[in-house]
Amino acid sequence: MRKLTQLAFVAAALVATPAFADMKVAVLNYQMALLESDAAKSYAVDAEKKFGPQLNKLKSLETSAKSIQDRLIKGGDKMAQPERERLELEFKQKARDFQFQSKELNEAKATTDREMLKKLKPKLDGAVEEVIKKGGFDLVLERGAVIDVKPQYDITRQVIERMNQAR
Repeated sequence: MRKLTQLAFVAAALVATPAFADMKVAVLNYQMALLESDAAKSYAVDAEKKFGPQLNKLKSLETSAKSIQDRLIKGGDKMAQPERERLELEFKQKARDFQFQSKELNEAKATTDREMLKKLKPKLDGAVEEVIKKGGFDLVLERGAVIDVKPQYDITRQVIERMNQAR
Protein backbone atom coordinates (compact mmCIF):
# COMPACT_ATOMS: atom_id res chain seq x y z
CA MET A 1 0.00 0.00 0.00
CA ARG A 2 2.84 2.38 0.86
CA LYS A 3 4.56 1.73 -2.48
CA LEU A 4 1.28 2.45 -4.27
CA THR A 5 0.98 5.79 -2.45
CA GLN A 6 4.56 6.72 -3.34
CA LEU A 7 4.00 5.74 -6.97
CA ALA A 8 0.83 7.86 -7.11
CA PHE A 9 2.72 10.82 -5.62
CA VAL A 10 5.57 10.51 -8.16
CA ALA A 11 3.08 10.21 -11.02
CA ALA A 12 1.20 13.32 -9.83
CA ALA A 13 4.48 15.24 -9.57
CA LEU A 14 5.48 14.26 -13.11
CA VAL A 15 2.09 15.31 -14.50
CA ALA A 16 2.20 18.62 -12.61
CA THR A 17 5.79 19.45 -13.61
CA PRO A 18 4.81 21.41 -16.76
CA ALA A 19 2.52 23.61 -14.64
CA PHE A 20 5.41 24.47 -12.29
CA ALA A 21 7.90 25.02 -15.10
CA ASP A 22 6.71 28.59 -15.71
CA MET A 23 6.39 29.52 -12.03
CA LYS A 24 8.78 32.07 -10.65
CA VAL A 25 9.78 31.07 -7.10
CA ALA A 26 11.73 32.99 -4.45
CA VAL A 27 12.80 32.48 -0.85
CA LEU A 28 12.67 35.10 1.92
CA ASN A 29 14.14 35.08 5.41
CA TYR A 30 11.48 37.31 6.96
CA GLN A 31 13.12 37.55 10.37
CA MET A 32 16.53 38.41 8.92
CA ALA A 33 14.95 41.06 6.70
CA LEU A 34 13.42 42.65 9.77
CA LEU A 35 16.48 42.44 12.03
CA GLU A 36 19.01 43.53 9.40
CA SER A 37 17.14 46.67 8.41
CA ASP A 38 18.61 50.04 9.35
CA ALA A 39 15.53 50.81 11.47
CA ALA A 40 15.97 47.64 13.53
CA LYS A 41 19.69 48.29 13.99
CA SER A 42 18.93 51.83 15.13
CA TYR A 43 16.34 50.47 17.56
CA ALA A 44 18.90 48.01 18.96
CA VAL A 45 21.33 50.87 19.67
CA ASP A 46 18.57 52.93 21.30
CA ALA A 47 17.43 49.95 23.38
CA GLU A 48 21.00 49.36 24.54
CA LYS A 49 21.20 52.97 25.70
CA LYS A 50 17.78 52.80 27.34
CA PHE A 51 18.17 49.45 29.09
CA GLY A 52 21.97 49.43 29.54
CA PRO A 53 22.00 50.97 33.03
CA GLN A 54 19.40 48.48 34.28
CA LEU A 55 21.34 45.62 32.73
CA ASN A 56 24.56 46.81 34.37
CA LYS A 57 22.76 47.05 37.71
CA LEU A 58 21.56 43.46 37.27
CA LYS A 59 25.07 42.26 36.44
CA SER A 60 26.41 44.01 39.53
CA LEU A 61 23.71 42.44 41.69
CA GLU A 62 24.48 39.02 40.23
CA THR A 63 28.21 39.43 40.87
CA SER A 64 27.57 40.53 44.44
CA ALA A 65 25.25 37.57 45.11
CA LYS A 66 27.75 35.18 43.55
CA SER A 67 30.50 36.58 45.78
CA ILE A 68 28.39 36.02 48.90
CA GLN A 69 27.51 32.53 47.74
CA ASP A 70 31.19 31.71 47.18
CA ARG A 71 32.05 32.99 50.67
CA LEU A 72 29.33 30.78 52.15
CA ILE A 73 30.49 27.73 50.23
CA LYS A 74 34.19 28.16 50.96
CA GLY A 75 34.05 29.22 54.58
CA GLY A 76 30.48 28.85 55.77
CA ASP A 77 31.23 25.97 58.10
CA LYS A 78 34.08 27.94 59.74
CA MET A 79 32.03 31.12 60.25
CA ALA A 80 30.27 32.06 63.43
CA GLN A 81 26.55 31.27 63.32
CA PRO A 82 25.37 34.94 63.31
CA GLU A 83 27.78 35.85 60.48
CA ARG A 84 26.68 32.88 58.35
CA GLU A 85 23.00 33.66 58.95
CA ARG A 86 23.58 37.31 58.03
CA LEU A 87 25.31 36.28 54.78
CA GLU A 88 22.58 33.76 53.95
CA LEU A 89 19.92 36.40 54.51
CA GLU A 90 21.85 38.92 52.40
CA PHE A 91 22.26 36.33 49.62
CA LYS A 92 18.53 35.52 49.63
CA GLN A 93 17.67 39.23 49.49
CA LYS A 94 20.02 39.82 46.55
CA ALA A 95 18.61 36.77 44.76
CA ARG A 96 15.04 38.11 45.23
CA ASP A 97 16.10 41.58 44.06
CA PHE A 98 17.79 40.05 41.03
CA GLN A 99 14.69 38.04 40.11
CA PHE A 100 12.38 41.02 40.55
CA GLN A 101 14.56 43.46 38.61
CA SER A 102 15.25 40.89 35.92
CA LYS A 103 11.52 40.30 35.46
CA GLU A 104 10.85 44.04 35.29
CA LEU A 105 13.62 44.55 32.72
CA ASN A 106 12.40 41.65 30.58
CA GLU A 107 8.83 42.95 30.63
CA ALA A 108 9.89 46.49 29.75
CA LYS A 109 12.13 45.24 26.93
CA ALA A 110 9.36 42.97 25.58
CA THR A 111 6.90 45.87 25.57
CA THR A 112 9.36 48.10 23.73
CA ASP A 113 10.17 45.29 21.27
CA ARG A 114 6.46 44.80 20.51
CA GLU A 115 6.02 48.54 19.89
CA MET A 116 9.00 48.54 17.53
CA LEU A 117 7.68 45.49 15.71
CA LYS A 118 4.27 47.15 15.36
CA LYS A 119 5.96 50.12 13.65
CA LEU A 120 8.32 48.11 11.43
CA LYS A 121 6.00 45.31 10.30
CA PRO A 122 3.95 47.45 7.88
CA LYS A 123 7.17 48.80 6.35
CA LEU A 124 8.56 45.29 6.00
CA ASP A 125 5.32 43.98 4.50
CA GLY A 126 5.31 46.86 2.02
CA ALA A 127 8.92 46.20 1.04
CA VAL A 128 8.18 42.49 0.58
CA GLU A 129 5.16 43.29 -1.57
CA GLU A 130 7.16 45.68 -3.75
CA VAL A 131 9.98 43.19 -4.28
CA ILE A 132 7.50 40.43 -5.13
CA LYS A 133 5.70 42.66 -7.64
CA LYS A 134 8.91 43.97 -9.18
CA GLY A 135 10.33 40.45 -9.49
CA GLY A 136 7.08 38.96 -10.73
CA PHE A 137 7.25 36.05 -8.30
CA ASP A 138 4.42 33.53 -8.28
CA LEU A 139 5.50 31.81 -5.07
CA VAL A 140 7.59 33.06 -2.12
CA LEU A 141 8.63 30.58 0.56
CA GLU A 142 9.93 31.27 4.06
CA ARG A 143 13.66 30.48 4.21
CA GLY A 144 13.16 28.17 7.19
CA ALA A 145 10.91 25.91 5.08
CA VAL A 146 13.63 25.37 2.47
CA ILE A 147 16.61 23.07 2.88
CA ASP A 148 18.86 24.64 0.27
CA VAL A 149 18.47 27.47 -2.20
CA LYS A 150 20.67 29.13 -4.77
CA PRO A 151 21.48 32.74 -3.87
CA GLN A 152 19.71 34.13 -6.94
CA TYR A 153 16.37 32.85 -5.57
CA ASP A 154 16.79 34.48 -2.15
CA ILE A 155 15.15 37.93 -2.11
CA THR A 156 16.00 38.77 1.51
CA ARG A 157 18.72 41.33 0.62
CA GLN A 158 16.43 43.02 -1.89
CA VAL A 159 13.73 43.36 0.79
CA ILE A 160 16.24 44.81 3.28
CA GLU A 161 17.47 47.34 0.70
CA ARG A 162 13.91 48.31 -0.21
CA MET A 163 12.98 48.70 3.45
CA ASN A 164 16.02 50.91 4.08
CA GLN A 165 15.06 53.11 1.12
CA ALA A 166 11.47 53.49 2.32
CA ARG A 167 12.27 55.33 5.57
